[in-house]
Amino acid sequence: MQTSQVTTVLQHRSRPALRLKGDPWPLAAGAIALLVATPIIVVVSAVATPSMAIWAHLWHTYLLELVWNTLALIAGVGVGVLLLGIGLAWLVTMYRFPGRCVFEWLLILPMAMPAYVMGFVFLAVFDYTGPVQHGWRWLFGAQRWFPDIASYGGVVLVMSLVLYPYVYLLARTAFYEQSASTVEAARALGLSETMVFWKVMLPLARPSIAAGLALALMEALADFGTVGIYGYSTFTMAIYRVWFGLFNREAATELASILLCFTFGLLLLERLLRGRARFSQIEGSVRPLAPRALAGWRAWVTSGICGLVVTGAFFLPVAQLLYWTLSTLGGPEFDARYPTFLVNSLTLAAVTAVIAVIAAVVLAYGLRLSRSPSMALFARFASMGYALPGSVIAVGVLIPLSFIDHTLDHALQRTLGISSGLLLTGSMVGLVFAYLVRFLAISGQTVEASLVKITPTMDMAARSLGSSTGGVLRRVHLPLLRGSLGCAAILVFVDVMKEMPATLLLRPFGYDTLAVRVWQLTSESLWEAAAFPALTIVAGGVLPVLMLVRHLPPAAGTLGPAAAQGRLPHERRDEPPLA
Repeated sequence: MQTSQVTTVLQHRSRPALRLKGDPWPLAAGAIALLVATPIIVVVSAVATPSMAIWAHLWHTYLLELVWNTLALIAGVGVGVLLLGIGLAWLVTMYRFPGRCVFEWLLILPMAMPAYVMGFVFLAVFDYTGPVQHGWRWLFGAQRWFPDIASYGGVVLVMSLVLYPYVYLLARTAFYEQSASTVEAARALGLSETMVFWKVMLPLARPSIAAGLALALMEALADFGTVGIYGYSTFTMAIYRVWFGLFNREAATELASILLCFTFGLLLLERLLRGRARFSQIEGSVRPLAPRALAGWRAWVTSGICGLVVTGAFFLPVAQLLYWTLSTLGGPEFDARYPTFLVNSLTLAAVTAVIAVIAAVVLAYGLRLSRSPSMALFARFASMGYALPGSVIAVGVLIPLSFIDHTLDHALQRTLGISSGLLLTGSMVGLVFAYLVRFLAISGQTVEASLVKITPTMDMAARSLGSSTGGVLRRVHLPLLRGSLGCAAILVFVDVMKEMPATLLLRPFGYDTLAVRVWQLTSESLWEAAAFPALTIVAGGVLPVLMLVRHLPPAAGTLGPAAAQGRLPHERRDEPPLA
């Protein structure tokens, strides 16, 4: 009898904690996925009635060239960001060298540099009429060959330097979070340092690296400014030409559907790179890896590599922009409305970042609870907006918002005899919604990559103790995801500051941002006049990037009294430097 009563009590206590039927989190995740996917569905629905004449014209003109160029761009940028991101993250995590404490956060700064800004700066510096080639001809003669910056290699170089921080950030965090006990066990089994990297550390960091790579490649697919400046034809270039040159939205949306196929392929590639394996730390206290000290030429070469990347990806463009700004300051190019442009950009970026992080948490947690393949597929579809040009998303957002406005206006006129006008179209609501569709993939990938590292046994333990699903999220997951949430918010903030096409099409009348002003000046080839707003965009992006350093875990050995005394926590005093 007593056993029966105990069993009844345990069942009574455990049933509410383990029952997921009717849980609101999967429903909320599905609603967010549907809302964000609506503009994409609107764009894709235009392909239901394709124009055979348009497809025939594209096939006989440059469709194959667009496909080849886009694939080549993905391959080149993918290799570039992987080499830079993983390599630099490995160096600052595993080794000590001169300037390491500074380089580990300096290497994040290129994230604040818009690709189109670096594109026109590099073109001005390294083109035939630029100072670099001028000095080259003066030293070696006019006939000496110099690589052409306005080429495929130039586009890949610029995008790789701008986008590698996506991989660097997540790979560095993944390397740091790995336990030294795991590496020591691998070394005890006879693996060399190189084999430990390939067989242990890289597989453990693979989910984070795959997420960073997917974000970087989707950003490369959606880029228009850089490929436009360098004259490299991709699908984004073709969409803009068809849309704004021929005013043919049907052809533009059909080209956008092909771009969606590329995006879907990237998402599948990311899943394949992650693999089916799942890795979770089960130790109560993870002992961080102790970096090895480099000595002699190895240390200085490592410092030189990091310094070269930071200089080329950030300090060189900033110096050129600063020079142009000082040369035009006080002249007719100066616009007194710049403070207003800055406030507008910061407001839009902050509001979107908060909304995007909240939506990403709900979406990722709902998917974790539901484990429904259909919902997961729909969530992946909703994240494709990141690879679409902002103008295509703007049309996808404009159509449903216009339908809602006209429906509401018609209903009010019939019932009350009043007109509501356009409440959503051309408003801040529509613009922020377009940003959310465009950049939800950033926050979603970042949050999900960290959420999958939390072992499911923690959820089960909290649920067995009577906590609801909301309580598990609030008490268990959010504290563990705090660093990733800050990282996701700042990633969205920086990208909204740089977004240009969607702002041009959806902003309220007279509501200009820094990106809009840069577009207005660069469209007239006024590079020097565009330097000041471009430099302001970079400065506005640097501040949150510096804040990001506070949310990142410090690399072992960079902080603490042990480091100040010249040794690292858990580091043996008799360990010789790696000469």
